[in-house]
Amino acid sequence: MSTITIRTTTESDWEALKELRLASLLESPTAFGWNYADAAASDDAQWRDNAAGRTPRTYLLAFAEDKAVGLIGYGLSAAAECNLIAMWVNPAFRGKDIAAGLVEAVKAGAGAQGHQRIVLTVSPENSRAVALYEKQRFAFLPEWETLDSHPHIEVQKMEWRSGECTL
Repeated sequence: MSTITIRTTTESDWEALKELRLASLLESPTAFGWNYADAAASDDAQWRDNAAGRTPRTYLLAFAEDKAVGLIGYGLSAAAECNLIAMWVNPAFRGKDIAAGLVEAVKAGAGAQGHQRIVLTVSPENSRAVALYEKQRFAFLPEWETLDSHPHIEVQKMEWRSGECTL
């Protein structure tokens, strides 16, 4: 397998970010708080702003042979919690530690910004995602939320604390 490079997006990455985000929403429509129709309706300026970091979220892409194959994001929630969001890897590249690398990159980036705690939400039935997050030392909290994009789905909050794992 080729070398994987993970880095924070720049404005020039907007098309790759858009392509991967839309692919993630088509492939796993009930795993995210955003739905495909709303994402597809976003104009190019919004995608450019997302990639350039002009929004409250930071996005990272994983590249293999100069092709974006995975993405992840993080940012502060309304409750001022550092949230891991938008985690997705192209199915052809799963099982190659790209997802773990993306999560580690978020831990490092959030830690550099002074965040010692990261939260996320996941459906406990999504066993592959749960296994990844548990391996990354995230633990379930007794907190549930309704998925904005699919109000009939409840997701559970998980957290990671930097004191429990080295960045």
